[in-house]
Amino acid sequence: TKTKTKTSAFLSSTVVETFVITFLAEWGDRSQIATIGLAASEDPFGVTLGGVLGHAVCTGAAVLGGKHMATLVSERAVAITGGALFVLFGTHALVTGVEE
Repeated sequence: TKTKTKTSAFLSSTVVETFVITFLAEWGDRSQIATIGLAASEDPFGVTLGGVLGHAVCTGAAVLGGKHMATLVSERAVAITGGALFVLFGTHALVTGVEE
């Protein structure tokens, strides 16, 4: 039936995987801490709506940008570059130390 098709599309592996990755990556980050601070002093509905809309716009830009970038650069090149930058910044942090 149509309802089953819509439900299975909603719960597709892409949707579930994207939700889990986004949820875990965002949990406890600076924007969530800032949102907690806003919610303490502002209207919770407004904070929720603003947070959802802001995240939707950022995610939409990332999806569209990623889709476009995939036509220009291979996924392997992005992974290698990202890995190299991660090692470079990690090494820099180890050498220079963390400033408080």
